[in-house]
Amino acid sequence: MAKQHVIPNNGIWQVKRENSTKATKNFDTQKDAIAFGRNIAINQQSELVIHGRNGQIRNSNSYGNDPCPPKDTKF
Repeated sequence: MAKQHVIPNNGIWQVKRENSTKATKNFDTQKDAIAFGRNIAINQQSELVIHGRNGQIRNSNSYGNDPCPPKDTKF
């Protein structure tokens, strides 16, 4: 599945599917955009990529079949 990106655009925040020219939805706050994008990523078992105000990737979370899952350190 395609990644979902939370990106800034002229004072608003957008959730955009990877390689899409149109935003899925626009938001006034990054927090609201992240919550919406997270729900899409969970439903599609894909990755959510969060960009900062400067457009650079700030964080990402995988909600699906992660090709490189972290090893469990609990015993």
